[in-house]
Amino acid sequence: MKFKNWFLLILLFLATGINAQIKNPVKFKFTINELGDNQYEAVLNATMESGWHIYSKDIPEDTGIPTDYKVSGKNIELIGKFTEVGKKHEEFSEAFGGTIVYYSNSAGFKQKFKLKDGTKPGDVVAEITYQTCDDRVCLAPNTLEFNKQVTPKGAVEEAAEVPAKDSAKTDTAVVNPVKGTVIVTETAKLDPKQLKIASINFQKPLTDCGVATEKVSENYWTYLLLGFIGGLIALLTPCVFPMIPLTVSFFTKGSLNKAKGKRDAFIYGFFIFLIFVLLSVPFHIIDGIAGNIFNEISTSVWLNIAFFIIFIFFAGSFFGYYDITLPSAIANKSSKAEEAGGIVGIFFMALTLVIVSFSCTGPILGSLLGSAVTGSANVPMLLTFALAGFGLAWAIIFGLLALFPQALQSLPKSGGWMNTVKVVLGFVELALALKFLSKADLVSKTFLLKRELFIVIWILVALGLALYLFGVIRFPHDDKKPKISITRKILGVLGFGFVIYLVQGLIPSERPKLQLLSGILPPLNVSYFHDEKDGILGMHPEHDFFKAVEIAKKEDKPILIDFTGYGCENCRKMEEFVWSESDILPILQNDVVLASLYVDDKEELPEDQKTKIDLGDGQVKKVKTIGDRWSLFQQVNFNNNSQPHYVLLTPDGKVINTPVSGYMPKEDFKKFLECGVNYYKNNK
Repeated sequence: MKFKNWFLLILLFLATGINAQIKNPVKFKFTINELGDNQYEAVLNATMESGWHIYSKDIPEDTGIPTDYKVSGKNIELIGKFTEVGKKHEEFSEAFGGTIVYYSNSAGFKQKFKLKDGTKPGDVVAEITYQTCDDRVCLAPNTLEFNKQVTPKGAVEEAAEVPAKDSAKTDTAVVNPVKGTVIVTETAKLDPKQLKIASINFQKPLTDCGVATEKVSENYWTYLLLGFIGGLIALLTPCVFPMIPLTVSFFTKGSLNKAKGKRDAFIYGFFIFLIFVLLSVPFHIIDGIAGNIFNEISTSVWLNIAFFIIFIFFAGSFFGYYDITLPSAIANKSSKAEEAGGIVGIFFMALTLVIVSFSCTGPILGSLLGSAVTGSANVPMLLTFALAGFGLAWAIIFGLLALFPQALQSLPKSGGWMNTVKVVLGFVELALALKFLSKADLVSKTFLLKRELFIVIWILVALGLALYLFGVIRFPHDDKKPKISITRKILGVLGFGFVIYLVQGLIPSERPKLQLLSGILPPLNVSYFHDEKDGILGMHPEHDFFKAVEIAKKEDKPILIDFTGYGCENCRKMEEFVWSESDILPILQNDVVLASLYVDDKEELPEDQKTKIDLGDGQVKKVKTIGDRWSLFQQVNFNNNSQPHYVLLTPDGKVINTPVSGYMPKEDFKKFLECGVNYYKNNK
């Protein structure tokens, strides 16, 4: 039971298109290498499409499906355990509350063996069980078999794959979804008609409303907007605001030549924008060398502790206890270069502005960086857009002041209000620092910073801020008798209101609270009062589709099929962040029969229902668990194998509206639910 932060919600702002297809992002190649001295190596190499990954065998419990590789066969004796080859990636998952270990792009699995009788051939059977995920969906766990024959003479060639049995005569059993039994047919290929419920046709739903739309482009523009807002806030800080007169005076010299003044102002604004964008270039270069470096950064215990210390240090500076400045040599060299004049001088004027204001912009830029590296795989571009937004805000303001120097006269003078802004930012820094300490606590699994303790500290910070705004608390650079303006009083009242909002998070509840802070706060289970209970948000969904159908007929309600998985991180995110919403949960509780079908349920089917399905190309899929059954049921009826996947059906098995997949915003999921439920109620 884990939580995202609101930046992460934006990064995951995706929904499926209408034509969902069965995905197969992993390709395998099975070979056998001769090692000499009657020893061999069965090698299974996996190649993944961009953005997809499979878990390592070393993944912690309850954080996904570990990859398992088994080699067996006639005349085969294993040597040691199987090993993995490739670059492992470690990433902390807030949904699982632990560090997941996975491979992207490629991975190899090796098992050494020898022939029991070195004069006879051996039939090698390799079996791999794995799960594939990207940042939006997880596919059902899959089990494949590969067969080869190895001979003891000379180098082993790429032998034709020989199935353990004659595939032309192998009985292939598939689940009959109508009766829940098994049909045995003499065919080596999966016949979708044998799994298909006749009434289900997801391509021709009863209505076309409620289809979620893709919103991929919003990721970048949202970060641009966040950066722009951060830039505007930074303009009010004590380090930046005093630079305005200096900047304007630089351009007043050329104000007599209007054409040149306009050109110089435009160039100045452009250079400011360019400098901030260039700050993101190293991250693109680093990412090219190590694509997962940002995940490693965001889940590093020591780096998160370092961020915590840095933010506390910045907070002390904002409170006025000490000043933070870059080495004077850097600022002096940049200032001297301004005197070069022309375009070069304008560039160094822009560079001086950025350098000198670092002590105030650093924490704000650090917040953007910290949020970005906690996000998805495309961190460098997100960071570029954030910094571009930051620079754009400065470019517009300083560019306009350079263009119209007389506008300086209308700006307010520096004074007590500016120190108030500085102190308020100090309280914000304290609050943000705690998030990094919490991340380090979760990643290291020390779990010392419980959810309630985190909330109490934030209550104290918010209370301190409110008292400061009302003049009860003062800092070194505050006036002895400060004038409490209307603005300060309003902000102080809001601070007390925030305290009241936080207090409700200390009251134990089955439903998540403080949704506005989800992802910032520690997860629900890192708590002094958490008690793990059966069910999801107090609900007890059916885990058998056919039982759900019987209930739906009795209660006269539509069925919501939730193809899910115990190891599906995105499924947990939907349950935690979307299902729990006050306008979503009542629909799930009262208006539908919820059927959560776990495609990774490891409970085995009865022996007479276990089977193998020849997928061709030497790959054989085993159907031996309940999860295998529902995985096949999903693929054959809905041409989809991703989780989460949601389908609304009438009790007689007709698809009401277009199914949707993956993590999606609340508004889209609500639209999907209300569309199907209202249609069913109006067309019984």
